[in-house]
Amino acid sequence: MKLYISSHAPNPRRVSMFMLEKGISGIETETVDLMAGEHRSERFLAKNPLGRVPALEFDDGRVLSETRAICTYLEGLHPEPNLMGADFEERAFIEMADRRMELHLLLETATSARHLHPALAALEQPQFKDFGAAQGEKMRVTARWLDQLLGRQAFVAGERFTIADITAFCALEFGRGLLRFRPGDEGMANLQAWRDRIAQRPSAVGSK
Repeated sequence: MKLYISSHAPNPRRVSMFMLEKGISGIETETVDLMAGEHRSERFLAKNPLGRVPALEFDDGRVLSETRAICTYLEGLHPEPNLMGADFEERAFIEMADRRMELHLLLETATSARHLHPALAALEQPQFKDFGAAQGEKMRVTARWLDQLLGRQAFVAGERFTIADITAFCALEFGRGLLRFRPGDEGMANLQAWRDRIAQRPSAVGSK
């Protein structure tokens, strides 16, 4: 198998961090240069017509894309340590938490960055600054809710580390780099403490 990733992008980092948490090795990786437009090349579009990373290419030529789908496949191959739920009930609640992080925190952060940061103009044409600013405010609404949640529980989906923590962490780190978002500077002490704790995990360090 070969995993197509890109530097600094949050979704490939989610898969890389997931693999490190599970100790998965032996999967070849190839870096796709987004800023150079390699994701829009004929070669890559033949693998993923939507031109997105990550993408996991099987030895028989099939390609699995979308971060959550790739992680689901890897969880099936390597069930332990479990990151997506030990039974159907826990899986449902972890998926709910992960979807919230993906569809709100991560999407709002990424959309804001793509429309506000000059370096990402090549990826988002045209950029709409007002839309980017509005998405940044929505991200902060989500972050404040998450801050309150983490005041009541240790991790995003409950009392143990799961894929939802990976998604949330990668979202925050993307915002940290491009939007200069620091939860602690904006009164979100619980979220900042959680971020700092997750940042010390070997998977967080190794997936930078």
